[in-house]
Amino acid sequence: MTHLVVALLAIIIVIVGVSVFKWHAFISLTVATLFLAVFSGLSLDKIVGGIETGVGGTLGHLVGILALGTILGKLMAESGAGVQVANFFVRTFGIKRLPWAMLLAGFIVGIPVFFEVGILIVLPLVISLQKTSKQNLLLIGLPAIAGLSIAHGLIPPHPGAVAAIGIYNANMGKVLLYSLIIAIPSAILAGPVFAKWITKRVTPEGQPELIKIADAHKNLPGTGISFFVILLPVILMVFSALVPFLGLTGVMKSFFVFIGSPLIALLISVFTAMYFLGFRQGVDRKRMKALVEDCFLPVGSILAIIGAGGGFKQILIDSGVGKTIGEMSQHFSLSPLVLAFLIAGLIRIATGSATVALTTAAGIVAPIVQNMTGVNLELLVIATGAGSLMFSHVNDAGFWMVKEYLGLSVPETFKTWTVLETILSFAAFALALVLDVFV
Repeated sequence: MTHLVVALLAIIIVIVGVSVFKWHAFISLTVATLFLAVFSGLSLDKIVGGIETGVGGTLGHLVGILALGTILGKLMAESGAGVQVANFFVRTFGIKRLPWAMLLAGFIVGIPVFFEVGILIVLPLVISLQKTSKQNLLLIGLPAIAGLSIAHGLIPPHPGAVAAIGIYNANMGKVLLYSLIIAIPSAILAGPVFAKWITKRVTPEGQPELIKIADAHKNLPGTGISFFVILLPVILMVFSALVPFLGLTGVMKSFFVFIGSPLIALLISVFTAMYFLGFRQGVDRKRMKALVEDCFLPVGSILAIIGAGGGFKQILIDSGVGKTIGEMSQHFSLSPLVLAFLIAGLIRIATGSATVALTTAAGIVAPIVQNMTGVNLELLVIATGAGSLMFSHVNDAGFWMVKEYLGLSVPETFKTWTVLETILSFAAFALALVLDVFV
């Protein structure tokens, strides 16, 4: 019981630090980790070493992936490749099916880029289409946001999902396949279906002012090459996961597994993007270097948060708290998927950060499932990711981005964005439970 109380207080420290004292999540996690280590009885000479082991183990495989993914997203945004993909879906689906077009556009653009970058790529087109079609802005905008958000929460190579994969020691290829199966129907429910229902009840009173529609990309890349660059890392990772079923052996098997690893897949995609979306579009080497350097400032904060979550996880293991919680959860016969979903959801509600919720919850649950049998680690990643999406509100940066970029009031944002995120969360979790019965 002492271990359980200490772990609960440590989580409260994270929550209070971020939401009340306005500490950076890295500071909150570090303070909570030290509190957990000291009051769970871990000897002082083992605390620093344990934290360093946890941070290094979590970040060791993640730094390159996160850096390369950021560069790829930057090149997509600067070149206009994301706009080309969105335009393609609009032409294909037509005005009447714009919600479905924007769902697909948001989903595909959202796979290789961060949610914030995806917003900046897709919403200018959403607003432009709304002015042309005269439809309710939410009918077009919410499906695009649903596609972006579900990709950010569940699908690697997004940092939260990749960090959870490392913490749980899950298989990257399987997580990618399962997340695609789960994400698409979840996004349909929270996107076009919910948008059609809510637009009959909410009509935005304000007008978007932060996005100015302008032809910023006069020399756009082709639609085909835009799709190719965006989907290339996913194609390589999926093909790598399918290698065991293709009968390949020896050098060929090793080669395709190698190029399908997230780091190499993203590296190949970045060089491909540099050529087709950069140099071929007239970007010189000096400008390309500047674009790449611009990517690393936001990466530092994300890496610090994820690393601190890894340290928290290791102290849970070293102090025996994880084992204690695991024994208690087994005593209550609580499914690890349900436990991960609930813990991630509580941290998400309190801190507002999906990445903090996903990585911290994974750190708490990982020691619990270490000695369990029959746990599907890949679906555990997805269940944790699903929990990290629920009930976005005023402490979430995404809440304010959606509010400002769509010109909504705070009550309108609660009725639309918050409900959308919660639908995504519970739909993805329900589908993970269903899939767990069959795989």
